Amino acid sequence: MSKKVLIVSASPRKRGNSDTLCDRFLAGAQEAGHQVEKIFLRDYKINYCMGCGLCNNSHKCLQNDDMSGLLDKMVEADVIVFSTPVYFYSCNAQLKAFIDRCLPRYTEINNKEFYFIITAADTDKKMMRRTLEALRGFTEDCLEGTQEKEVIYGTGAEQTGDVKDLPAYEQAYQAGRNC
Repeated sequence: MSKKVLIVSASPRKRGNSDTLCDRFLAGAQEAGHQVEKIFLRDYKINYCMGCGLCNNSHKCLQNDDMSGLLDKMVEADVIVFSTPVYFYSCNAQLKAFIDRCLPRYTEINNKEFYFIITAADTDKKMMRRTLEALRGFTEDCLEGTQEKEVIYGTGAEQTGDVKDLPAYEQAYQAGRNC
């Protein structure tokens, strides 16, 4: 059965390590016959949440940026991939701002399958636990009916392109094929 797959690449660098793994996931998912869209957060204007609370009742944000359209994509997707480089043991600012701005419609982002792609220069996967806590805090604690399918660790990827020599490169492709 074909699924709608949304890949959210939070890398600030096109063709950076986490973005490269997004492309591998995308290739696998397309080969499996899924409808796949990758959004590169760097290409969108996403303001920070102002914490004003106006969206609590209206389910709309007062800010006029690209987030409304991105939320539509989140709601429509069956599978969502969050991909982030890790600099100081958490998801990067681009992904965190994106997650925070899901507030107006987070109750509609339910019954989704999630994949996490995490890249870092550090080789110790245990050091990525804070990153996973942040992602799981959103997907498990705030959203209903979600299922974490897989975590792809691109650890030990310091320079652009390093991830191509890691097991995560093939793992991302296979995860896409099997989603």
